[in-house]
Order: sequence, then structure tokens, then C-alpha cells
Amino acid sequence: MSLPDWLTAERYQARASFLHRRDARIKLVVTVAAAFAVTLVPEGSWPVFGAFAAVVGVFITLSRLPPGFFVRRVGLALPFIAAALPLVFTRSGVTLLTVPFMGWTASSEGFVAVASILLKSTLAILMATVLVGTTRPNDLLRALDRLRIPRLLASTIMLMYRYLFVIAAEGQRMLRARDSRSARLHGYRSGRSAGWRAGILGRMVGSLFLRSFERSERVYLAMAARGYDGSIRTVRPERSMDVCDWATLLAAVCAFAGIVFYALL
Repeated sequence: MSLPDWLTAERYQARASFLHRRDARIKLVVTVAAAFAVTLVPEGSWPVFGAFAAVVGVFITLSRLPPGFFVRRVGLALPFIAAALPLVFTRSGVTLLTVPFMGWTASSEGFVAVASILLKSTLAILMATVLVGTTRPNDLLRALDRLRIPRLLASTIMLMYRYLFVIAAEGQRMLRARDSRSARLHGYRSGRSAGWRAGILGRMVGSLFLRSFERSERVYLAMAARGYDGSIRTVRPERSMDVCDWATLLAAVCAFAGIVFYALL
């Protein structure tokens, strides 16, 4: 057993696309604007959601990222759906169906609310996927710094992102060590009951936490010994925004603002 590749690999996809050539600050601002704009769309405004999806589709096309790259990440919206699912039964309105033996009634307003949350979370995740798929992590973190995000917050995000891969690699080694000690003999299943396996998994998680904590201390000391003072430094030179960058920002902001203005009318 091993960790999936999408968990241990970089999200950035090298392509020669229009969005790959745009400044990271523009893409970051557009993504944040899209996330705020989609939350302002009223529930059940299906034409507005369609217009918003069309704009997001334009960004996906301009990114030239493979469809599978987006499909794997749309599943991140499932926790939001699970949290919103009780609205089907708690939101008052026209009754659509009743669950037998339970007495629960599902309303049409509840279905509309859950579907709206699904669309909002999916569209926001797709825009975030475009951002991380077309922007190098160092460029994205540098953009946070150049947008005057507090240095402590930007540095925390940078270290958290980089350390996720360190923890994933450590977990990969622990899983490989566990599998090498759990061979099957003569067709019999290795291990004991499910409770015993859960205890083993719990001890592995605790060991991973301790190893991660100790390693973080060593990493920080190594960074401090090399002159780290909390500022973000990259090898790539800083680039200034050109006409295409400003035009992309203006077009995206106008599109999102127009959609929200139409939805609120």
C-alpha cells in the first residue's frame, strides 16, 4: 500500500498556455474574486450559475490542463455536500418525499439549497485548481508577498506547503515498512482483527506526528543556520505585469461583477 501520486506530487503542471504566462498576482486576485463572487449568487439562480460556469470554462480552456487534473479535485467538494445534506430535511418548504419508517420529509427548498452549495463549491474548487495548476508554488508565494500579505502569514503558508510533502514522504516510508512486515503466508491473511489493525494505524499516526515534530526542529535550525530571516526569496527574477495581465484582470473582474450584479437584481 502506498500514498496516491496526487498527494505526493506537485500540483503545478508545466504547459505553454495563456494562463501560464500571466503574472501570479493576477491569477491569485482573480481566484479570490471568483470565490467571493460565487458565494454572492442567490440559491436557485440556475442561469447565473450557468453564466459563472461558462466563465470558469474559459479559464479552464486557457489553462490547457488535462481534464483528469480537474476530475480528481472536484471530489474535494464532497465534504461540503455532506455537511449541507441535512438541509434537505431541515429546510421548510414544499414536501417532495418522506423517508419511510423515519418520518423525515425532504423539501424542494432543501434540494435547491444543497444543489446551490454543490455548484458554488465546485466552481470555486475549479478556479483554485486552475490557479495551482498554472502557477509555480514559489511564484504563488512570492505573489502573496508582493500583494502586501503579512510576511509571517506568507512564510507560514510557504513552510506549511513545503512540509506537507515531507510528511507525505515520511508516511510513505512508514507504509512501505509496514507492508514489508505484513507478508501473507500460505494464502492466510496477515494480521488480526480490525480493532488490532486500527490500533496499529493509531500508533503509526502518533509516530508520524513525533517524527514530523522532531524533523521540523531540524529543518528550522538548518534554515536559520543558512540565514533565513522570515522573508521569501526565489531564484527566478521578478517580472512586471504587462498589458495582457491587466487586460485579464479587468476582463475577469468585470465578468464576475456583472454576473453578481445581474443575480442580485
